[in-house]
Amino acid sequence: TLLVIDHVTYNKELLSLSNYLLNTLRKLTMPKDTIKHAPSCADDYDPQSKSVEQARASIKQLISPIKDTEKLALRDSLNRVLAQPVISPIAVPSHTNSAMDGYAMAGSDLPDGEKAGTKGTKRYQVIGKAFAGNPYEGSCESGQVIRIMTGAVMPEGCDTVIMQEHVERVEGVDTDKGITQIKIGSNHKAGQNVRQAGEDIALGSEVLNIGRRLTPADLGVIASLGISEVAVIRRPRIAFFSTGDELKSVGETLGKGDIYDSNRYTLFGMLKRLDVDIIDMGVIVDDPQILKQTFLSAASMADVIITSGGVSVGEADYIKDILDEIGDCDFWKIAMKPGRPLTFGSIEDTLFFGLPGNPVSVMATFYQFVQPALHYLTSGIIKYPLTIQANCLTPLKKRAGRFEFQRGIYQQEANGEISVRKTGQQGSGILTSMSQANCFILLPVEMTQLEAGEKVLIQPFDSFI
Repeated sequence: TLLVIDHVTYNKELLSLSNYLLNTLRKLTMPKDTIKHAPSCADDYDPQSKSVEQARASIKQLISPIKDTEKLALRDSLNRVLAQPVISPIAVPSHTNSAMDGYAMAGSDLPDGEKAGTKGTKRYQVIGKAFAGNPYEGSCESGQVIRIMTGAVMPEGCDTVIMQEHVERVEGVDTDKGITQIKIGSNHKAGQNVRQAGEDIALGSEVLNIGRRLTPADLGVIASLGISEVAVIRRPRIAFFSTGDELKSVGETLGKGDIYDSNRYTLFGMLKRLDVDIIDMGVIVDDPQILKQTFLSAASMADVIITSGGVSVGEADYIKDILDEIGDCDFWKIAMKPGRPLTFGSIEDTLFFGLPGNPVSVMATFYQFVQPALHYLTSGIIKYPLTIQANCLTPLKKRAGRFEFQRGIYQQEANGEISVRKTGQQGSGILTSMSQANCFILLPVEMTQLEAGEKVLIQPFDSFI
C-alpha cells in the first residue's frame, strides 16, 4: 500500500512512514497523564518536513537571475559570468596551415605503392621553405615539396604535409647549390597533418554562451579572437550576520556562557571562494528592534541576506516573527541531518536564507541550498553538488526518515577506485568533523545502516569551489 502525504507519494519511505504511524498510534492509546511531544529534530520522521529535493525546487522557483551587466577587460573577467555570447569576428585558424614540421606537397602526387618505384618510394625536389609568419610565395608542382614549419601557411598547390621524421634525405645531391632531394614512402594519405582555416572556430560562430563562468582556457580562447573586453553579470552582493547574545567576535573576552562566533568565519570562507561581493555585518544581539533594523539595512544594500541562528523555536528566536512583519518568508523543516530548520524568502527584492545555528548545519545547508541558489542567481544555470560513488570502509548507521550528510574522508586507492571512511563523531556542533573531512557521505532517507565494503555516494568538498 502506498501512503500519500502532501500529495507526494513516498515509495522509498514506507519504513519511516510506518514508524511514524505506529508512534502516532501509541500516542493515541497512551494514558491521559502522558506528556504529548511536538515534532522535533529528534523524531525519525516529520510529515510536515520538506525533502532536500523539494526544498531545492522551491528555492529555484522563487529566484530571478541578475540582469545587471558591466564590461570588463579580459584579464579582469576570470570567474565572471558572461552576460552576452562571445561571437567570433575571425576564423581560427585564419589560414590553412601545417600541423607539423615537415614537407608540404600535393596529396595527388603521393607515392602509390609499387607503382612509385623501388619499394614504393618516390623522390622529390625541395624548392623552398615556409615558416609561421613568413610564408612561401611560390607554387608547388608535381615532383616538388616545400620545407614547412608548424603553423606556416600552406603554399599554393599543397594540401598535405609529410612530417620530417618520415622522409629520407637523398645523399649525393649538390646541396652547395641549394639543390636538395628527399624520398617519401607510400604509407601516407592526402590531407594529413594540415589544419584547415576555421577548423577550430568558424567566422561568426558562437564560441561561448550566456551564463558561462569564464575559466583560464576561456580567456585564452577569447584572446585568440582579438577580443579585449567582455560583458559580464555584475557580482551579487551578499550580506551576512550571526545572531545570539552568547556570541562574541574573535578578540573579545568571553564571559560566562559566551562562545566565539565561528559561523561568520565559515560563511566568509565559503562565500570568498565564490565570485560575490561580501558584506559582513557582524554579530547581532537577540533584540527584536535591532534585528529588524539590521534586516532592513541589509535589504537596502544586498541581493541576498544570510543569517545563522535564530530560526528555531526557542524563546529568543525572533527572526521568524520579524520576517513575517517585513518580508515574505517560509520557515521550513527539512528532512535532513544536519540542518533541519531553514528559512527562505525575501525582504522587498532581497533574497533571505536563515540557516541553523549549529556550525556543521550552517555548512551543510549552505552547500546544499545557498550555493546552488547563488550560482543560479548569477548565471541562470542550476548547478547542484557533484556526487561520485565510493567504497565505504567503515560501517555507518542512521535513523530512517531523514537524509543524512555524514562527514567523511575519501581517497583514491592504488587500483584507481575511490574509498571513503567517516571522520568519527557526527554531531551538528562538532565543527572539527568538517575540518578533518573532505567530503559528505550521502545516506538516503530510507537507509538505516551500511556495512563496511558497500558502495555509497559522496560529495567531494573540492566540487563546491
